[in-house]
Amino acid sequence: MTYVYNSERAFKDDTIDGLCAAYGRYLRRVPGTSAVASVSAPEPGRVSTIVGGGSGHYPSFAGLVGPGLADAAVCGDVFTSPSAEQAHRTIRAVDGGAGVLMLFGNYAGDVMHFGLAADLARAQQGIDARIVLVTDDIASAPPERAGERRGIAGDFFVFRAAASAAHRGDSLDEVERAARHCNDATRTIGVAFDGLTVPGRDEPLFTVEPATMVLGLGIHGEPGIQTMPLLPADDLGRLLVARLLAERPPAADRARVLVNGLGRVKYEELFILYRAVAAALHEAGVRLTEPEIGEFVTSLDMGGCSVTLVWTDDELEELLSAPCAAPGYNRPGPVPGLDGAPRPFGPHAAEVGAELPVVPAGELAPSGRTARAVLAAMGERLHELEKHLGDLDAVAADGDHGTTMTRGMDAALHAADRAGPDAAAVLRAAGMAFADAAGGASGALWGSGLTTVGALLGAAGDDRPGAVYLAGAFEAAREAVIRLGGSVPGDKTMVDALDAFVREFRTAADGGARVTDAWSAAAAAARAAAEATKDMRARRGRAARLADRSVGTLDPGAVSLAESLTAAGAALRQASTLGTPS
Repeated sequence: MTYVYNSERAFKDDTIDGLCAAYGRYLRRVPGTSAVASVSAPEPGRVSTIVGGGSGHYPSFAGLVGPGLADAAVCGDVFTSPSAEQAHRTIRAVDGGAGVLMLFGNYAGDVMHFGLAADLARAQQGIDARIVLVTDDIASAPPERAGERRGIAGDFFVFRAAASAAHRGDSLDEVERAARHCNDATRTIGVAFDGLTVPGRDEPLFTVEPATMVLGLGIHGEPGIQTMPLLPADDLGRLLVARLLAERPPAADRARVLVNGLGRVKYEELFILYRAVAAALHEAGVRLTEPEIGEFVTSLDMGGCSVTLVWTDDELEELLSAPCAAPGYNRPGPVPGLDGAPRPFGPHAAEVGAELPVVPAGELAPSGRTARAVLAAMGERLHELEKHLGDLDAVAADGDHGTTMTRGMDAALHAADRAGPDAAAVLRAAGMAFADAAGGASGALWGSGLTTVGALLGAAGDDRPGAVYLAGAFEAAREAVIRLGGSVPGDKTMVDALDAFVREFRTAADGGARVTDAWSAAAAAARAAAEATKDMRARRGRAARLADRSVGTLDPGAVSLAESLTAAGAALRQASTLGTPS
């Protein structure tokens, strides 16, 4: 369990503060964020690399930031994606004018939030922000679906390759190519002997039966592929190598090995495992170059370890041997930027200052006042449903949907009170604040939907857009949510309710309905769609891990969206500011 901490909520920030205090020669905190940046970043004219993900995996992610390695890392709460707002601020802070490449494991929340951040950086600052997903976990999907695999300890090699290419002055295209090349050559298989306990919890997140081990169990407790008796080290080494060699590329004969501890397996044990792994690879005719043994991607106090192979060529050997200096990893040699003063943050860095003042309602346009009223009604309804949503979520996931939604909406309302003058500005501010506070998949999706509608309302140039125009804005928001989250109607997610709302609103708008009438009809359709999720089997998100258990229970994301839209419709009818015929 976790023994040394102040509170679960403060764990991430206290960790970052302590890390920066101890290793200020390598990195410092990005102001106003949960991110750290290298003292050598940004370097004008050089590509910057950003890594990130949930806390609890040290030295990934913040411990791999420093001269010669990653330029920044954005950190979420334990096992939770950082928000799009945090990632966007970090992009702006470390952009040196040559573009930014973001690298992280293939997890839904990370994909959504970093994807939204990249979209915002391109649209608002003109920064060429790109993404490479690490997909090295061979247990999480078969070879023909390698793009769906999770990223685990192979993160380290892919981060190293991209950062080295950036530091030698490669273009963004070349840095991205090097990262993808390394990812395509990297394979990992892990094994768990015991579970882990997150800060503030008394019970482990998962358990492993005594005298057994689970092959392929994920670093957040994702299901493995086989439970089997505990093996001696030599047999375990042969088993893991056999799994990795099953995907050996044609003619590949040279590789680097990483034996990674997940938190509780000690270094002496890792050396014993490496001895067995190296022997098995030698027997298979694999030429090993420089091994890495230690903790690189951990999982708090999880009892487990993994073996990673990267099939190298001359280019990868050069990139993976470049000198670097970071809290969690050092490679001897001259490291530019290590001994100088920290570089100033980029011209697009977020300004840190006093909180924006509340914009009085009297200074708002009619649509701005209406947008605030609609958001307030949604927030009130979500607070009423908080426990119910948590209970629904606990059936097949972790039970935090109610608190996630209220936390996100409270932040959205706080931001909305400080934005104006119109609905466009209010919704954009609310969307980013929601994503930042809620985190996870729900935060990213709600944030994307709100900001998309806000952007299109701003483009309308009309403070009282009609139903037909709003239908188009809602359709764009639906497409943004689907693109970001990857879910479609029928997957038992919020998209089921959203799609029903958007379709019915379009039908009513095209039939000449006023905005308020179209909204009422659409909200009813969303509630019916949410009710229909009861008999569905979850195919996306955390609930998909226990999909059979989800049958017979309403999807919490669909319920929270449908109920929010219903409350919004009532507030809209009362305000009637947008209630003009199309």
